[in-house]
Amino acid sequence: MKHSPITPSAGRTGLALSAAALLAFGLAAPAAAEPVETYEGSVRAQYVGNHESGETVTMNVGTIGTNLFRLRLEDGSELITYCIDIETGIRSSSWYQEDEWANYPGKGEFAEPGKVHWILQHGYPNVSAQDLAEAANGANAARVTDAEALAATQAAIWHYSNGADLNRGRGNVKGIYDYLVENAEAMAQEPAPTLSVTPDSATGQAGNTVGEFDISTSSAEVPIALDAPEGVELIDLSTGEPVGETVNDGARIGFAVPEDAEAGEASFSLETTATVQQGRLFKGEDSHKATQTLITAQDSEVTVDAAASVEWSEADEPAPEPTPEPTPTPEPEPTPTDEPDPKPTPTGEPGDDKPTPPKDDEPTLPVTGGALAGLVAAGVAALGAGGGAIYLSRKRKAAAGDSETDV
Repeated sequence: MKHSPITPSAGRTGLALSAAALLAFGLAAPAAAEPVETYEGSVRAQYVGNHESGETVTMNVGTIGTNLFRLRLEDGSELITYCIDIETGIRSSSWYQEDEWANYPGKGEFAEPGKVHWILQHGYPNVSAQDLAEAANGANAARVTDAEALAATQAAIWHYSNGADLNRGRGNVKGIYDYLVENAEAMAQEPAPTLSVTPDSATGQAGNTVGEFDISTSSAEVPIALDAPEGVELIDLSTGEPVGETVNDGARIGFAVPEDAEAGEASFSLETTATVQQGRLFKGEDSHKATQTLITAQDSEVTVDAAASVEWSEADEPAPEPTPEPTPTPEPEPTPTDEPDPKPTPTGEPGDDKPTPPKDDEPTLPVTGGALAGLVAAGVAALGAGGGAIYLSRKRKAAAGDSETDV
């Protein structure tokens, strides 16, 4: 929330009070802020005015009015909240979304949100003004007012959300503030989201599980409705089993899409009555128009819904399997022997060292032994036959001569 510095001048002090009042009713121009992150939660609400006003307090950063603010949800229910951003004004009619502590977008460190949560549980209005005054040593319980208890609780929240210190407060304010600040304990566990689905969309391909959606809720169980083509199922990713009619906090689900499914889309939706728990953060929806960040002061029952969707493409056609190449039959290896390798026969081809000799010049084998005796016998027989032929020839000529003489 905006503030004016404290000065000795009464006129300036009056101006600071007027400025604080304007801020409390959302009339001050907000400071510039960095764009906030997108949130996946489902609770959305609008600032519609102040629920209750407290005493004005003097902090080390200025004199500021204190208030409880009203956020109206889309279902008409309302939330009561405190400010946790002392340096940014609240913008009239701003829309807010529920978010996590880690996404605090305001000015200031919000350094110890766990202690802020403790103050919400042990401060006003969760604890009555009289009980608070009695718990605070030295506070006048008989004369305490709700406005004092509210102012003390808001100042204690600012101490841990923005590092601001209370310098002065009317009546019982300082005593209750000291009690809350000195006794605050860190509460490590952040209250559960009312209902959220993360992420809110996904894409994939038929034949696979499309999407991995995490469900967070403060409700015991949430009814779930599926809108999908035949054959497409929602499954529990931890077990692989189909999801029933409800899901619980921490569920992790996805769409099982058959391999033969055509390209398509599907969605699921959740709707339930759940609790926006005390300590839930609400930040401005418009990142370009800064408004102070708020935190819920009480538990509130609301009707909420959330949804998520997927799209998928057809499965790829399977690639044809390659025809295997025939396995060649290995040549049998020669059986080793002790015989020497035969010498190659000369072929007379070009490039040989010696030309092939003509057949007439081929060498003959030498004639020896029994072969020589046969040749001698054949020669004697031939001579005898030749001599016999000469003798017969001469005898015929002699006979022919004798016949001519007788005539």
